[in-house]
Amino acid sequence: MSRLQLALNVTNLEKAIDFYSRMFATPPAKVKPGYANFAIADPPLKLVLFEGPEGATINHLGVEVESGREVRIAEDRLRAAGLETTGVDDTECCYAEKTETWVKDPDGADWEWYVRKGDAARMTNIVLRPTGAAAGEEDPPAACCT
Repeated sequence: MSRLQLALNVTNLEKAIDFYSRMFATPPAKVKPGYANFAIADPPLKLVLFEGPEGATINHLGVEVESGREVRIAEDRLRAAGLETTGVDDTECCYAEKTETWVKDPDGADWEWYVRKGDAARMTNIVLRPTGAAAGEEDPPAACCT
């Protein structure tokens, strides 16, 4: 089963956790300093919260799948459709070990296609660059989730 992911920037993590816990009748699955995520069954949604100075904005979007194979299938489909991706990588990001690929929409919104493989001890942000882009070629925002 796949589910959409919505990663939001919030100014007060404690208040946001309280609000979304009540809104979706689901407690967070993981809470770390400046970070929380929810695995919501109905509607099927992975909700991720990042605490920072700017709230009420989208951090990034994603599709959570069940296997690395599904990530690679998505990568192949995206590339075949002529979309520029970051390529499939095994990463450690936002307290999780993942296999993922990223793509940007025409307005620059980041979309992550990923499978979570396990927990990680730290919050590591990644810098998104399209496959083949050289370091320093662009300075996209750091993003990560799970």
